[in-house]
Amino acid sequence: MSEDKLWPRAASWLAEGTEANRAAVENGESKIGDFAVDLGVVGVPAHLTSISATGAHTTPAAVRDALKRYSTWSWEHGTDIGELQSYDFGDSLNPDSPEGEDRTSALVGFATDAARLTLVIGGDNSVTFAAMRGAAPDLSRAALITLDAHHDLRDGVSNGSPVRRLVEAGLPGTRVVQIGIADFSNSPEYAERARQLGVTVIPRSTLRSETPAEVWAMAVEAVGDADLIYVDIDVDVCDRADVPACPAAAPGGISADELRQFAFLAGNTERVNCIDITEIDASADSPDQRTTRLAALLILEAANGLANR
Repeated sequence: MSEDKLWPRAASWLAEGTEANRAAVENGESKIGDFAVDLGVVGVPAHLTSISATGAHTTPAAVRDALKRYSTWSWEHGTDIGELQSYDFGDSLNPDSPEGEDRTSALVGFATDAARLTLVIGGDNSVTFAAMRGAAPDLSRAALITLDAHHDLRDGVSNGSPVRRLVEAGLPGTRVVQIGIADFSNSPEYAERARQLGVTVIPRSTLRSETPAEVWAMAVEAVGDADLIYVDIDVDVCDRADVPACPAAAPGGISADELRQFAFLAGNTERVNCIDITEIDASADSPDQRTTRLAALLILEAANGLANR
Protein backbone atom coordinates (compact mmCIF):
# COMPACT_ATOMS: atom_id res chain seq x y z
CA MET A 1 0.00 0.00 0.00
CA SER A 2 1.13 3.54 -0.69
CA GLU A 3 1.74 5.80 2.30
CA ASP A 4 0.67 9.42 2.76
CA LYS A 5 1.76 11.23 5.91
CA LEU A 6 -1.35 13.40 5.61
CA TRP A 7 -3.62 10.30 5.60
CA PRO A 8 -2.60 8.22 8.63
CA ARG A 9 -3.92 4.68 8.66
CA ALA A 10 -5.90 3.38 11.62
CA ALA A 11 -3.64 0.31 11.85
CA SER A 12 -0.61 2.58 12.20
CA TRP A 13 -2.33 4.55 14.97
CA LEU A 14 -3.02 1.38 16.95
CA ALA A 15 0.49 0.03 16.40
CA GLU A 16 2.17 3.33 17.28
CA GLY A 17 0.17 3.60 20.49
CA THR A 18 1.17 0.07 21.43
CA GLU A 19 4.83 0.65 20.71
CA ALA A 20 4.87 3.98 22.59
CA ASN A 21 3.36 2.44 25.70
CA ARG A 22 5.58 -0.64 25.48
CA ALA A 23 8.64 1.59 25.22
CA ALA A 24 7.51 3.57 28.27
CA VAL A 25 7.23 0.37 30.26
CA GLU A 26 10.63 -0.89 29.11
CA ASN A 27 12.22 2.46 29.98
CA GLY A 28 10.78 2.29 33.47
CA GLU A 29 8.52 5.30 32.88
CA SER A 30 5.44 3.24 33.77
CA LYS A 31 4.43 -0.31 34.56
CA ILE A 32 1.94 -2.38 32.61
CA GLY A 33 -1.29 -2.14 34.56
CA ASP A 34 -0.33 1.20 36.07
CA PHE A 35 -0.57 3.34 32.97
CA ALA A 36 -3.95 4.55 31.78
CA VAL A 37 -4.95 4.47 28.11
CA ASP A 38 -8.13 5.45 26.34
CA LEU A 39 -8.61 2.36 24.20
CA GLY A 40 -7.39 -1.19 24.71
CA VAL A 41 -7.63 -4.05 22.20
CA VAL A 42 -7.57 -7.77 23.01
CA GLY A 43 -7.79 -10.67 20.55
CA VAL A 44 -9.50 -13.92 21.57
CA PRO A 45 -9.18 -16.48 18.72
CA ALA A 46 -11.67 -19.02 20.07
CA HIS A 47 -13.25 -21.49 17.63
CA LEU A 48 -13.07 -25.09 18.85
CA THR A 49 -16.42 -25.27 20.68
CA SER A 50 -18.43 -23.66 17.88
CA ILE A 51 -21.69 -25.41 16.99
CA SER A 52 -20.68 -25.27 13.31
CA ALA A 53 -17.13 -25.58 12.04
CA THR A 54 -15.46 -22.19 11.84
CA GLY A 55 -12.12 -20.56 11.18
CA ALA A 56 -12.92 -17.75 13.60
CA HIS A 57 -9.45 -18.09 15.14
CA THR A 58 -8.13 -16.33 12.02
CA THR A 59 -10.26 -13.25 12.64
CA PRO A 60 -8.34 -11.12 15.19
CA ALA A 61 -5.32 -10.91 12.89
CA ALA A 62 -7.52 -10.26 9.83
CA VAL A 63 -9.40 -7.43 11.55
CA ARG A 64 -6.18 -5.77 12.69
CA ASP A 65 -4.95 -6.00 9.10
CA ALA A 66 -8.23 -4.53 7.78
CA LEU A 67 -7.60 -1.39 9.84
CA LYS A 68 -4.99 -0.51 7.19
CA ARG A 69 -7.92 0.32 4.89
CA TYR A 70 -9.20 3.19 7.03
CA SER A 71 -8.10 6.51 8.44
CA THR A 72 -8.66 7.87 11.94
CA TRP A 73 -10.87 10.81 10.89
CA SER A 74 -14.64 11.01 11.40
CA TRP A 75 -16.15 13.64 9.13
CA GLU A 76 -19.58 13.41 10.76
CA HIS A 77 -18.29 14.14 14.26
CA GLY A 78 -15.23 16.19 13.37
CA THR A 79 -13.14 13.80 15.44
CA ASP A 80 -9.67 12.36 14.92
CA ILE A 81 -9.59 9.17 16.96
CA GLY A 82 -5.83 9.15 16.41
CA GLU A 83 -5.73 11.50 19.37
CA LEU A 84 -6.90 8.68 21.65
CA GLN A 85 -4.13 6.82 23.44
CA SER A 86 -4.32 3.17 22.42
CA TYR A 87 -2.73 -0.12 23.38
CA ASP A 88 -3.02 -3.57 21.83
CA PHE A 89 -2.75 -6.14 24.61
CA GLY A 90 -2.32 -8.98 22.11
CA ASP A 91 -4.16 -12.29 21.94
CA SER A 92 -5.28 -14.73 24.60
CA LEU A 93 -3.51 -18.04 23.96
CA ASN A 94 -5.47 -21.28 23.42
CA PRO A 95 -8.71 -19.69 24.65
CA ASP A 96 -11.07 -22.65 24.12
CA SER A 97 -10.21 -24.74 27.19
CA PRO A 98 -11.30 -23.94 30.77
CA GLU A 99 -7.73 -22.84 31.47
CA GLY A 100 -7.80 -20.75 28.31
CA GLU A 101 -11.01 -19.07 29.42
CA ASP A 102 -9.31 -18.21 32.71
CA ARG A 103 -6.41 -16.66 30.78
CA THR A 104 -8.87 -14.67 28.67
CA SER A 105 -10.69 -13.39 31.75
CA ALA A 106 -7.37 -12.33 33.29
CA LEU A 107 -6.20 -10.57 30.13
CA VAL A 108 -9.49 -8.72 29.62
CA GLY A 109 -9.56 -7.78 33.30
CA PHE A 110 -6.03 -6.46 32.96
CA ALA A 111 -7.04 -4.42 29.89
CA THR A 112 -10.21 -2.98 31.43
CA ASP A 113 -8.23 -1.88 34.48
CA ALA A 114 -5.86 0.06 32.22
CA ALA A 115 -8.23 1.39 29.53
CA ARG A 116 -11.36 3.52 29.52
CA LEU A 117 -12.80 1.18 26.87
CA THR A 118 -11.63 -2.29 25.86
CA LEU A 119 -12.49 -3.88 22.52
CA VAL A 120 -12.32 -7.67 22.30
CA ILE A 121 -11.92 -9.18 18.83
CA GLY A 122 -13.20 -12.77 18.56
CA GLY A 123 -13.26 -15.58 17.78
CA ASP A 124 -16.66 -17.12 18.00
CA ASN A 125 -19.34 -15.95 20.43
CA SER A 126 -18.10 -18.28 23.19
CA VAL A 127 -15.56 -15.55 24.04
CA THR A 128 -18.31 -13.41 25.57
CA PHE A 129 -18.41 -15.57 28.70
CA ALA A 130 -14.73 -15.31 29.56
CA ALA A 131 -14.37 -11.71 28.40
CA MET A 132 -17.32 -10.40 30.40
CA ARG A 133 -16.19 -12.36 33.44
CA GLY A 134 -12.89 -10.46 33.21
CA ALA A 135 -14.44 -7.05 32.51
CA ALA A 136 -17.04 -7.39 35.30
CA PRO A 137 -15.62 -9.33 38.28
CA ASP A 138 -18.88 -8.67 40.16
CA LEU A 139 -21.43 -9.93 37.66
CA SER A 140 -24.26 -9.23 40.10
CA ARG A 141 -23.75 -5.47 39.57
CA ALA A 142 -23.21 -5.65 35.80
CA ALA A 143 -25.43 -5.65 32.71
CA LEU A 144 -25.14 -7.23 29.27
CA ILE A 145 -26.47 -5.80 26.02
CA THR A 146 -26.20 -8.13 23.04
CA LEU A 147 -26.63 -7.38 19.36
CA ASP A 148 -27.44 -10.85 18.13
CA ALA A 149 -29.95 -12.82 16.12
CA HIS A 150 -29.80 -15.59 18.76
CA HIS A 151 -30.51 -15.90 22.49
CA ASP A 152 -27.28 -17.85 23.21
CA LEU A 153 -28.97 -19.68 26.09
CA ARG A 154 -28.15 -23.22 24.96
CA ASP A 155 -26.97 -25.92 27.34
CA GLY A 156 -23.31 -26.95 27.36
CA VAL A 157 -20.27 -24.90 26.36
CA SER A 158 -20.29 -23.44 22.87
CA ASN A 159 -20.78 -20.24 20.94
CA GLY A 160 -24.50 -20.75 21.61
CA SER A 161 -24.24 -20.73 25.41
CA PRO A 162 -22.41 -17.61 26.73
CA VAL A 163 -25.50 -15.78 28.01
CA ARG A 164 -26.74 -18.84 29.91
CA ARG A 165 -23.28 -19.40 31.41
CA LEU A 166 -23.02 -15.76 32.52
CA VAL A 167 -26.42 -15.90 34.20
CA GLU A 168 -25.40 -19.08 35.99
CA ALA A 169 -22.20 -17.30 37.08
CA GLY A 170 -24.17 -14.48 38.72
CA LEU A 171 -25.33 -12.04 36.01
CA PRO A 172 -28.99 -11.14 36.69
CA GLY A 173 -31.18 -12.17 33.76
CA THR A 174 -33.16 -8.99 34.32
CA ARG A 175 -30.05 -7.02 33.35
CA VAL A 176 -29.67 -8.76 29.98
CA VAL A 177 -31.02 -6.96 26.90
CA GLN A 178 -30.93 -8.60 23.48
CA ILE A 179 -31.25 -6.42 20.38
CA GLY A 180 -31.89 -7.97 16.96
CA ILE A 181 -33.35 -11.35 17.93
CA ALA A 182 -34.52 -12.78 14.61
CA ASP A 183 -37.45 -14.90 13.48
CA PHE A 184 -36.62 -18.52 12.63
CA SER A 185 -33.24 -18.29 14.37
CA ASN A 186 -34.29 -19.59 17.82
CA SER A 187 -36.61 -22.17 19.35
CA PRO A 188 -39.72 -21.85 21.55
CA GLU A 189 -37.81 -23.58 24.36
CA TYR A 190 -35.02 -20.99 24.39
CA ALA A 191 -37.48 -18.14 23.95
CA GLU A 192 -39.27 -19.42 27.06
CA ARG A 193 -35.94 -19.67 28.89
CA ALA A 194 -35.24 -16.02 28.06
CA ARG A 195 -38.69 -15.06 29.35
CA GLN A 196 -38.24 -16.98 32.58
CA LEU A 197 -34.86 -15.35 33.20
CA GLY A 198 -36.33 -11.89 32.73
CA VAL A 199 -34.29 -11.09 29.61
CA THR A 200 -35.48 -8.00 27.70
CA VAL A 201 -35.81 -8.83 24.00
CA ILE A 202 -35.88 -6.11 21.35
CA PRO A 203 -36.51 -8.07 18.14
CA ARG A 204 -35.21 -7.31 14.68
CA SER A 205 -38.67 -6.01 13.72
CA THR A 206 -38.40 -3.09 16.16
CA LEU A 207 -35.69 -1.56 14.00
CA ARG A 208 -38.17 -1.23 11.16
CA SER A 209 -39.95 1.55 13.06
CA GLU A 210 -37.35 2.79 15.57
CA THR A 211 -33.89 4.23 14.94
CA PRO A 212 -30.74 2.63 16.38
CA ALA A 213 -30.46 5.58 18.77
CA GLU A 214 -34.02 5.02 20.02
CA VAL A 215 -33.46 1.28 20.41
CA TRP A 216 -30.16 1.85 22.23
CA ALA A 217 -31.89 4.22 24.65
CA MET A 218 -34.48 1.50 25.36
CA ALA A 219 -31.73 -1.00 26.09
CA VAL A 220 -29.79 1.28 28.43
CA GLU A 221 -32.98 2.14 30.31
CA ALA A 222 -33.83 -1.55 30.64
CA VAL A 223 -30.57 -2.46 32.39
CA GLY A 224 -31.41 -0.09 35.24
CA ASP A 225 -28.75 0.97 37.70
CA ALA A 226 -26.04 -1.54 36.78
CA ASP A 227 -22.54 -0.32 37.63
CA LEU A 228 -21.20 -1.19 34.19
CA ILE A 229 -22.47 -2.45 30.85
CA TYR A 230 -20.74 -5.06 28.71
CA VAL A 231 -21.72 -5.11 25.02
CA ASP A 232 -21.58 -8.21 22.83
CA ILE A 233 -21.71 -7.52 19.09
CA ASP A 234 -22.40 -10.83 17.36
CA VAL A 235 -21.98 -9.75 13.75
CA ASP A 236 -24.41 -12.42 12.51
CA VAL A 237 -27.15 -10.00 13.60
CA CYS A 238 -26.50 -8.38 10.21
CA ASP A 239 -28.06 -9.17 6.87
CA ARG A 240 -26.21 -12.06 5.27
CA ALA A 241 -25.45 -10.00 2.16
CA ASP A 242 -23.35 -7.69 4.35
CA VAL A 243 -21.57 -10.40 6.34
CA PRO A 244 -20.85 -13.51 4.24
CA ALA A 245 -18.18 -14.57 6.77
CA CYS A 246 -20.79 -15.06 9.51
CA PRO A 247 -22.02 -18.67 9.19
CA ALA A 248 -25.32 -18.11 11.03
CA ALA A 249 -26.30 -14.79 9.46
CA ALA A 250 -29.66 -14.82 7.68
CA PRO A 251 -31.20 -12.66 4.94
CA GLY A 252 -33.11 -9.77 6.48
CA GLY A 253 -30.83 -8.98 9.39
CA ILE A 254 -29.94 -5.43 10.37
CA SER A 255 -27.80 -3.41 7.98
CA ALA A 256 -24.08 -2.80 8.26
CA ASP A 257 -24.81 0.89 8.70
CA GLU A 258 -27.19 0.19 11.61
CA LEU A 259 -24.56 -1.98 13.27
CA ARG A 260 -21.99 0.78 12.87
CA GLN A 261 -24.39 3.19 14.58
CA PHE A 262 -24.81 0.76 17.48
CA ALA A 263 -21.02 0.46 17.85
CA PHE A 264 -20.74 4.25 18.09
CA LEU A 265 -23.59 4.42 20.62
CA ALA A 266 -21.99 1.70 22.74
CA GLY A 267 -18.63 3.44 22.73
CA ASN A 268 -20.33 6.71 23.58
CA THR A 269 -22.08 5.28 26.67
CA GLU A 270 -20.25 6.13 29.88
CA ARG A 271 -21.00 2.86 31.69
CA VAL A 272 -19.79 0.66 28.81
CA ASN A 273 -16.29 -0.54 29.64
CA CYS A 274 -15.93 -3.44 27.20
CA ILE A 275 -17.31 -4.40 23.77
CA ASP A 276 -16.68 -7.64 21.94
CA ILE A 277 -16.98 -8.30 18.20
CA THR A 278 -17.62 -11.98 17.44
CA GLU A 279 -18.81 -14.74 15.08
CA ILE A 280 -16.77 -13.77 12.02
CA ASP A 281 -14.89 -16.51 10.19
CA ALA A 282 -12.31 -14.46 8.32
CA SER A 283 -11.18 -17.54 6.39
CA ALA A 284 -14.65 -17.72 4.77
CA ASP A 285 -14.98 -14.05 3.88
CA SER A 286 -15.82 -12.82 0.38
CA PRO A 287 -12.99 -11.70 -1.91
CA ASP A 288 -13.69 -8.05 -1.04
CA GLN A 289 -13.30 -8.87 2.69
CA ARG A 290 -16.51 -7.03 3.46
CA THR A 291 -17.09 -8.78 6.81
CA THR A 292 -13.64 -8.22 8.30
CA ARG A 293 -13.68 -4.66 6.98
CA LEU A 294 -16.99 -4.10 8.75
CA ALA A 295 -15.45 -5.42 11.97
CA ALA A 296 -12.57 -2.94 11.59
CA LEU A 297 -15.11 -0.16 11.14
CA LEU A 298 -16.92 -1.29 14.30
CA ILE A 299 -13.67 -0.77 16.20
CA LEU A 300 -13.33 2.73 14.74
CA GLU A 301 -16.99 3.59 15.43
CA ALA A 302 -16.67 2.47 19.06
CA ALA A 303 -13.46 4.49 19.42
CA ASN A 304 -15.25 7.46 17.88
CA GLY A 305 -18.03 7.08 20.43
CA LEU A 306 -15.43 7.02 23.20
CA ALA A 307 -13.76 10.15 21.85
CA ASN A 308 -17.13 11.95 21.93
CA ARG A 309 -18.21 10.93 25.43
